[in-house]
Amino acid sequence: MSPDHDRATAPPVTRPTLSGQTHTPVDSATRRRVVGASFIGNFVEWFDYAMYGYLAVTISAVFFPDSDPATGLMMTFSLFAVSFLVRPLGGFFWGHIGDRFGRRVALSWSILIMSLATFLIALIPGYATIGLWAPLALLALRLVQGFSASGEYAGASAFLVEYAPPRKRGIYAAVVPASTATGLLLGSLIATVLTATLDDQQMIDWGWRLPFLLAAPMGLIGRYIRSKLEDTPAFREMAVKDEAVKAPVGALFREHGGRLLQASGAVLLNAVGFYVILSYMPTYLSEELGLDSTSSYLATTVALATYIGFIFVTGSLSDRFGRKRVLMSASVAFILFTVPAFYLLDTDNFLVILLVQILLGGMLTLNDGTLPSFLAELFPTKVRYSGFAVSFNLSNALFGGTAPLVATWLIATSGNVVAPGWFLMAAAAVSLVAVALSRETSRDPLRAE
Repeated sequence: MSPDHDRATAPPVTRPTLSGQTHTPVDSATRRRVVGASFIGNFVEWFDYAMYGYLAVTISAVFFPDSDPATGLMMTFSLFAVSFLVRPLGGFFWGHIGDRFGRRVALSWSILIMSLATFLIALIPGYATIGLWAPLALLALRLVQGFSASGEYAGASAFLVEYAPPRKRGIYAAVVPASTATGLLLGSLIATVLTATLDDQQMIDWGWRLPFLLAAPMGLIGRYIRSKLEDTPAFREMAVKDEAVKAPVGALFREHGGRLLQASGAVLLNAVGFYVILSYMPTYLSEELGLDSTSSYLATTVALATYIGFIFVTGSLSDRFGRKRVLMSASVAFILFTVPAFYLLDTDNFLVILLVQILLGGMLTLNDGTLPSFLAELFPTKVRYSGFAVSFNLSNALFGGTAPLVATWLIATSGNVVAPGWFLMAAAAVSLVAVALSRETSRDPLRAE
């Protein structure tokens, strides 16, 4: 009789955890499938979501052709920001689905909705064809994208943390920002190739649509892979005991309001830093500093590649030294070095620009590689998805989605191209205080309640 048959027929052995719960042990093959599915699904979602930011200059010419370039770009980033306004609403919705009916259910539906909305963006006629209906249709689909994205990051993080070995939750959860950055990296590579091979008119006529068309096949592949997974042991145990909360968001506000505030503050550096450094930066370099578009995208592409490698290092560091210590180090680094880094960006030396972007990305990984495990551990199983989704999306709606718009506005009103650096520095100060007031979570078992 084969070993596989023995494993299939033998009753599962449960082991008590420090919290008094019992979980069926998870084998390494299952964990590998979970990591792979989480990576691919999150990668697809954020590739879809990020392409808008990378192609903002071209999109502004397609949908706001009657405006001057600066105004058109501001209007394009306004649509980028408006799509974030639905993310807290999406956080409530997906948090309820994920805590009430399962993490897998929420993640499978969110990727399907995101991919459909992104694919449809590629099919919208431009302003020259249907007038005002063009930006209105774009706005509607961006709102759908924002609603979908609000469930992805939180759900994938909760999924990985609940499957991870107790002392490796940090490095497992780091898969989420790594896959996010990989989605951005592919987007940046595609934008680099398109701008290098097509002229401006070709980009406006049809080139910008190509990345959005990829959403349909990629989304279907991601959904298929996710549908083949079981839900997490922690959620299955809660479901068997019939302990799932009927209104998890209500329980979150009643019982964990203090943690929700701490989590929202801790997310602030991630929200601003992610969209300024990894999404807005090519536009900043080309439109504000005068670097050519291909070089701008190339610098961001290289910085993203190094960011992905740094992410796993910081996830591992958080397992070894604790979440608070690494998160606070990130905030201190941004407070000290962000403004000088932005001064260095204002140069004609491509190598200096590249090194500064790598430095900023490396500093950001200290936060981003640690934050998913920190937020997931902060809340108990019954409201983990909701706590993560609400706090993460609230800060991103208020400060992340508006970051490119605020950065552009700050430069326009102050005349100072370093203004985004001061914005990042302020966000880091708020996150430092929020993390300092929170508890260390890395050594504790995951709590059920």
